[in-house]
Amino acid sequence: MAFESLSEKLQNVFKGLKGKGKLTEADVKLALKEVKMALLEADVNFKVVKNFIKSVEEKAIGQDVMSSLTPGQMVINIVNKEMVSLMGDEMTEISLKPSNEITVIMMCGLQGAGKTTTTAKLAGKFKQKGRKPLLVACDVYRPAAIKQLQVNGEKQGVSVFSMGDGHKPVNIAKAAIEHASKNDFNVVILDTAGRLHIDESMMEELMEIKQNVDVHQSILVVDAMTGQDAVNVSEMFNSKIGIDGVILTKLDGDTRGGAALSIRAVTGRPILYIGMGEKLSDLEQFYPDRMASRILGMGDILTLIEKAEAEIDETKARELDKKIRKAEFNFDDFLDQMEQMKKMGGIKDILGMLPGMGSQLKDVELDDNMFKGTEAIIRSMTKEERSNPAVINPSRKKRIAAGAGVDISEVNKLIKQFESSKKMMKQMSGMMSGKNMKRGKFKLPFGL
Repeated sequence: MAFESLSEKLQNVFKGLKGKGKLTEADVKLALKEVKMALLEADVNFKVVKNFIKSVEEKAIGQDVMSSLTPGQMVINIVNKEMVSLMGDEMTEISLKPSNEITVIMMCGLQGAGKTTTTAKLAGKFKQKGRKPLLVACDVYRPAAIKQLQVNGEKQGVSVFSMGDGHKPVNIAKAAIEHASKNDFNVVILDTAGRLHIDESMMEELMEIKQNVDVHQSILVVDAMTGQDAVNVSEMFNSKIGIDGVILTKLDGDTRGGAALSIRAVTGRPILYIGMGEKLSDLEQFYPDRMASRILGMGDILTLIEKAEAEIDETKARELDKKIRKAEFNFDDFLDQMEQMKKMGGIKDILGMLPGMGSQLKDVELDDNMFKGTEAIIRSMTKEERSNPAVINPSRKKRIAAGAGVDISEVNKLIKQFESSKKMMKQMSGMMSGKNMKRGKFKLPFGL
C-alpha cells in the first residue's frame, strides 16, 4: 500500500502529540525532527523537506497553538495544510482545446515507467468524457512497442495510428494529425520512445516533434518506485523540453512515495494522475488534499466513493438493496458482491481509504487471494443451495467441502459469517443507492 511506512511513522509522531494536554516549543521541535526523518526516509527531496519543516515550525510554534485546548490536533492540521500546499493545493485537469479542435498531447518518459500502458488508459479517460481520442505509435525503436500500444488501445476501445518502424517519429506525428483531421478525432496522443536513461538523441527527437507539430500538452510519465530519481528525471525533462504535468505510476507498490511530495515543489509542474494498479479506474486523478489525507492516516473516502460509483452496477445495487430490506439475499448475491469488490481494486487499499483504518491494517495480512477459498465453496454449492442457504444440512456441507477442497469447518465458518452479515446488512439497508453514495454514505460488501 502506497506510503504505508511513512504514514505509520507520521501517525506515531502525532499520537504522541495528541496525548499531551499542553505542548511546549521543545515538544513541537522534537516532533518535527521525527517528521523530518520520516520524510527523508520516504525519499522526499532534502530541500523540500527543509522548507516544509521550516514552514510548519513557524506556524506551529505560536501562541494560538500553544494555548489551544487541542494543540496536538492543531499541529496535525498545520502539517496537513502544508502538505496539501506542497503538492499543489488543487487538482489540475489536463488542458484540452474545444471539442471541435484537435488537442495534441505528447507523452514522454523513460523505459519501464509504464508510459505506453498509461497513455492508453489516458485515452480511455478522455473517451469516458465524450472525446474521440487517437493513439499514435511514435516509438519506432523498442521491440513490440507498437504492438503493445495496439493491444492496450484495443482494451480501451480506442483507435491506434501506426506507420510501422520505418519512419521518423516526427513524420508519424504529422501524418497522424492529418488522419485525425479527416476522421473527426479531437485528441491525438503521441506515445513517444523512451530510453533506459536520459540521453541527447531522445531529447532532440522530442524537441523535433514539438518544433514541427502544434503540441498542446507535454506530459511526463515517471515511476514512483524510483523515488528521488523520479524527481530528477522530471526536473531534467522540464528544463530540456518543457513539460505541462506529470503522471506518477506504480504508486500501489511498496514505494517510499517521496516523488509525490517533491515533484511539484522542484519542477513547479503539477501531478495530473497517479497510477495505482492495472485497470482503467486505477489511473486516478491526483488530488493533493486527498493524498495528504491518505499519508496522514485520515483516509480518502471521496476517492473510494468515486471508485464505487465507477465500478458498481447501479441496477444490481438497487436490486440488492431491495433484497437486503427483505432479508432475501443469498450466496449468488454474495458472489456478485465479491466480483464488484475485485473491480474496485485490492481489498487492503480499499479499506485503507476508510478514515482511521490505515494504522489498524498495519499488521493484518489481507491478500485478495483470501477470497478464492470462499468463492470455491460457493461455486461447489448447487443452484438451490446458493439461492436458499437454509437447505444446507450436514451431508450437503460435507459434499460442498469435498468439492471445494477444504475442511468442513471452513464451510461452517462461511455459513455462520453469511448469516451474521445478513443480519448486519438488513440493519444497514438503504446505504448503497447511488444517491446515498453521492451524499458520502458507502457500504462495503458482506461483513468486510
